[in-house]
Amino acid sequence: MISTKFRICIKLADIPAWKIAYKAGISPNVLSKIMTGALRVKPGDQRVIKVATVLGLKPEECFEEVINGESGTFVPGRDKLSQKWSSGSEPLWR
Repeated sequence: MISTKFRICIKLADIPAWKIAYKAGISPNVLSKIMTGALRVKPGDQRVIKVATVLGLKPEECFEEVINGESGTFVPGRDKLSQKWSSGSEPLWR
């Protein structure tokens, strides 16, 4: 699942989402489906990472996981039992 920060960055970008998609090498339809959840993505999805590069985001800022009904930011490089999750108490921008 994509993160709120990823969605906000696309919506607040200086260029339209369709141009972001083309710069990332994906079709605007695919980006739209990712944004609306019609196309479910897993952490590490290369299409999302390509868009992140265009937006200047780190890959780990683009994904959220759902655990027991709560979403949090995915932190790669840790096993499932010891992953660190941000429950949204931290600000989106640093």
